[in-house]
Amino acid sequence: MCGIIAVLAERNVTDILLAGLYRLEYRGYDSAGLAVLTARQRLRCIKRTGKVANLERALEKKTLTGQIGIAHTRWATHGAVTTENAHPHHSNDSISVVHNGIIENDAVLRKELIAAHYQFASDTDSEVIGHLIHYYLRQQSESGTDTNLFTAVNQCIERLKGAYAFVVISTKHPRQIIGVRKGSPLVLGNGINELYLASDVQALRQVTDRFTYLEEDDVIHIKGDAYTITNPHEQDLQRPVVHISTDDGASGKGNFRHYMVKEIFEQPSAIRATLQKRISDRQLSLPTPDNALNDLLEQVRHIHIVSCGTSYHAGLVARHWLEELSDYPCTVEIASEYRYRPYSLQEGTLLLLVSQSGETADTLACLRDSKKKDYLSRIVVCNVAESSMAREADILLLTNAGPEFGVASTKAFTSQLIVLLLLVVNLVRNQHFPAKKERALIKDLQRLPQLLERILQLDETIQNMAHGLRDTNNALFVGRGMYYPIALEGALKMKEISYIHAEAFPAGELKHGPLALVEPTMPVIALMPNNRLRDKMRSNLREIMARGGHLYIFSDRKSKISGDNICELVLPTTHEILLPILYTIPLQLLAYHVAVLKGTDIDQPRNLAKSVTVE
Repeated sequence: MCGIIAVLAERNVTDILLAGLYRLEYRGYDSAGLAVLTARQRLRCIKRTGKVANLERALEKKTLTGQIGIAHTRWATHGAVTTENAHPHHSNDSISVVHNGIIENDAVLRKELIAAHYQFASDTDSEVIGHLIHYYLRQQSESGTDTNLFTAVNQCIERLKGAYAFVVISTKHPRQIIGVRKGSPLVLGNGINELYLASDVQALRQVTDRFTYLEEDDVIHIKGDAYTITNPHEQDLQRPVVHISTDDGASGKGNFRHYMVKEIFEQPSAIRATLQKRISDRQLSLPTPDNALNDLLEQVRHIHIVSCGTSYHAGLVARHWLEELSDYPCTVEIASEYRYRPYSLQEGTLLLLVSQSGETADTLACLRDSKKKDYLSRIVVCNVAESSMAREADILLLTNAGPEFGVASTKAFTSQLIVLLLLVVNLVRNQHFPAKKERALIKDLQRLPQLLERILQLDETIQNMAHGLRDTNNALFVGRGMYYPIALEGALKMKEISYIHAEAFPAGELKHGPLALVEPTMPVIALMPNNRLRDKMRSNLREIMARGGHLYIFSDRKSKISGDNICELVLPTTHEILLPILYTIPLQLLAYHVAVLKGTDIDQPRNLAKSVTVE
């Protein structure tokens, strides 16, 4: 979601701030701004709605120069998308703040601050932070003591409720930056004679490869070229410096028009990376420190899978795999619901949390809340090794998909499916999955990247199919069994990037309501693998044809359904367990090409963010 960057250096920081904002664009945002503290100790700020490019054009007309500054990309939560609501926010021309997250008691604080004669220039919850810090600095000054920005920030934190990260600078404290992390990520970048703060390492990769990840409730105080990290009790803490040497070339689009299509085409290599060191001729493994996973799996009796969005769909597929291969009871829950409802917890329950970013607010909250309950263990599947969830898990299973910059997840999803499948196989191996079956699955997993490449060669055909959906406002997706979650994922991709209202249903449910929507202008995208439900699916599709629906059928064998309003794509086949992964790719491509035809902002769709760090 929102992005933060702050710099204290011995050179002009404007270009660093602007470059950081560009590198944060993939997170999703609706406005951007930056503020610098000039040599004359004055705050100068420029903010614009829309893209960072709008901000850059404004900077070309109005030079901002300073050695300390903060910048932000905003995703609206409180208040409309306006210049006034964009960050940074100021208090009395002496405090400037950028903030991610939500201040839940902002209405109460705003009322108190207005009574103390503070004027608000925005509708945001963020503005209360700057005014509250200024209020405590004013109290210090009125008592005759030297003002202390660090003390004022700590007093402010005591009043705030919610999940947030913020960074503050002050004209009265010109070589200082203070950052706070409480429920939203914040990282320190260590440069040569300069220091940086950001919500994401990607914002700083152009200036450093050394990072310190702040942990929950950390407060960092930068003074000159030094810093201290403390807890809420102002006790000094030591956090390690992490060297990240990953090739940053992955952040470019290469010869592709958008990040999303680049990442779709990266899926064969992402799958290879996910399988690396986890597959041999005879066994699938998930190596973990001290062999912790293998020891744990022998004790599992129940599984709770918790996630959001695309990761939730991955969890639904994993449940089908468990049910196909074993008799383990498994529930799959949306994290934003799971954390707020009572649920029974039986002995031997494993909590499995799935998140692309490892920072998803609701899923992270479920992980933290689970520490109060008697789970057998907490396993996290994610793509970011230094994320909050990765660091707080009992056991971490990385997907190794590589950086994903398109807001609509593609390669992260299929890599999640691979890791979840490996986990399922390891869980059920002894009782339900004999060695002969495992060796057969291994052979098909080894061929899977090549099969994905064959599907990607159908891109032009899928692009032609997309023309049939260009002018539609609605679409239905249908599947049965483990293909229903894939239909859900296909509908999600379509709505995310093309803004078409798309819904998915189990095909057997058509007569229980959705069939009322079917008419000649309603496209229906159907997943029809050659499995035991194929004949049932064929009957469902004929119900659609009888009402004039336009069918787009994805199958691994000719459907034997003929008619004027049918468009069919035959996919290669493989082990039945792996077929959901194959069927994902054409749905991603279909959504992408429809979005291209509609001219939408594919990599940064409206109102959405890559990392959902607020509820």
